Amino acid sequence: MQEIVSLLRDNVGKVIVGKKDIIDCVLVALIAGGHILIEDTPGTGKTMLAKALAASIAADFKRIQFTPDLLPADVTGLNIYDQKEAGFRFIEGPIVTNILLADEINRATPRTQSALLEAMEEKQITIDGKTRKLGEVFLVMATQNPIETAGTFPLPEAQMDRFMMQLSMGFPSKQEEMEILERFICDNPLVMLKPTCTKEEVLDMRMLSARVVVHQSLRDYIVQVVQATRKHEAVALGVSPRGTIALLKASQVYAAIQNRDYVKPEDIKKLVKPILSHRMIYYTGAGRKRDDNIFDEILNSIEVPSEEWNMH
Repeated sequence: MQEIVSLLRDNVGKVIVGKKDIIDCVLVALIAGGHILIEDTPGTGKTMLAKALAASIAADFKRIQFTPDLLPADVTGLNIYDQKEAGFRFIEGPIVTNILLADEINRATPRTQSALLEAMEEKQITIDGKTRKLGEVFLVMATQNPIETAGTFPLPEAQMDRFMMQLSMGFPSKQEEMEILERFICDNPLVMLKPTCTKEEVLDMRMLSARVVVHQSLRDYIVQVVQATRKHEAVALGVSPRGTIALLKASQVYAAIQNRDYVKPEDIKKLVKPILSHRMIYYTGAGRKRDDNIFDEILNSIEVPSEEWNMH
């Protein structure tokens, strides 16, 4: 597993300069079967990251540009009447894929956004009463721009809760930006990427990660952190049980990609903010805007257990 993850990391790193933590988080979500929301300014590499990941896995990749006039059928597909066959024929939508880039997801109406809900949670779509299963490897990578809010529709709680992580690419350092120019001056490295992993290997890594040991005291620690988000005076709506499960599964995968068969408290701490922050609503008037101080307070207020982590 370590070898495949290393190849994937290096392959995506050929296109995305720096951002090792972001790449690791994306790989964790992929292996854990979660979805990712990337919120950042235009031009920071959100689309490039999704394309680099898809090119690194021998998997199908499709992109939907979300706009106000996009309809649910444009996402899921629809039945059309075939006169030759004298019956209806299903035309599948772009959601029938392995890696779906939902670009500027908050530009579509709530009705169209909701077309993703069933697929993200249950890996299936229902059209005209008939349910169709999606592939076991199914990752929605959605992007949204935090600057332009005119003509956008904020994602509802049910939608936000289905994203395992919310990430931000951030601007590169001067050194990183120089390296970006160096790489892109003659060529586009994305075109040169070859797959280093198959869908079957992703599923194998998912099974291996599920066997990673999470000590009872660490499970208790995860629950304490989540419970604290519901009791904090600055938080109007705390994290749901779906968030608790996401933190547990992601911690197992994160430990596995670090070549360990047991979770450490550091794994959980590393993942707390990207996994829990977007699931909370604050009283401060900032809505969902992440407040890292609250998480620092919560983590500092809970005693970190100290045990032999590789024991049950």
